[in-house]
Amino acid sequence: MNSRRNFIKRVTAASAGMALTNLPQLALANNDLLQLTILHTNDIHCHIDPFSSTDPTYAGQGGMARMSALINQIRQQQENVLLLDSGDMFQGTPYFNFYKGELILKVMSEMEFDASTLGNHEFDNGLDALNKALDYAKFPFVNSNYDFSQTKLYDRFNRFVVFRKNGIKIGVYGLGIEMEGLINKQNYDGAIYNDPVATALEMETFLKLEKKCDLVLCLSHLGLDYQSSKISDKTLAPQTKYTDLILGGHTHTFLDKPVEAKNADGKRILINQVGWGGLVLGRIDFIFDKAGKEAPIALSQPIYNKV
Repeated sequence: MNSRRNFIKRVTAASAGMALTNLPQLALANNDLLQLTILHTNDIHCHIDPFSSTDPTYAGQGGMARMSALINQIRQQQENVLLLDSGDMFQGTPYFNFYKGELILKVMSEMEFDASTLGNHEFDNGLDALNKALDYAKFPFVNSNYDFSQTKLYDRFNRFVVFRKNGIKIGVYGLGIEMEGLINKQNYDGAIYNDPVATALEMETFLKLEKKCDLVLCLSHLGLDYQSSKISDKTLAPQTKYTDLILGGHTHTFLDKPVEAKNADGKRILINQVGWGGLVLGRIDFIFDKAGKEAPIALSQPIYNKV
């Protein structure tokens, strides 16, 4: 165990001076380590095709069709992969205007997403339309702080999901943004918004201490940061204790690397977000000690989805 811990310390120290893409191979040279690859998206907004060639900013870039090839390539190279989304896959292109949420959820299902959370735009056509669209999703939607018990959606969402990858146990919970003032009242009528901080503390404790998860992830659509006192990923992170990673959305923020924060116990928590429109595929590799599974190393590599 001591040699294993010393190895992890050496890799951690090396991360300050080496390209992140080289680190997984270095760390996995030791047979006692496991690699978990987290791939993630947010705010896809029905961009199935690349942006138009005439787009002034993103000409020919982005889109889920091209991203699918990137994901498949990584899956061929890595054994333990999770593909997650942080909401707002609805709205944004004529595909949504014509097919509502059906087509994008079919596409994401074909891409074998493992889970997603709800964004505010999933409510754009109301709860009945969302309920119908969910029939086309072959992956779970995770939301922990919305109460749909008085609506038709009372049994359509998971408060959490737990994945197992080669002995690694990963717990995932989801947080949605406050609906009042952002979404038309009639489009979420009957749904109740609960405090995301209190919910996060409840869910992370449950996943870590009761479910014995090695890694706890939050799929968040709160937004990265605000000038106001509005709750965000950055204000949530320091209040948590057991969450290792927050994968965010809503603010369309492009991060070249995850934001590192300290949780309530002074331990590291990572926050990441990858823009919008399928322009970037987020990738974070966690390197675990097979025996102890303690203090995994996290390596980040955004993948830009363009020709």
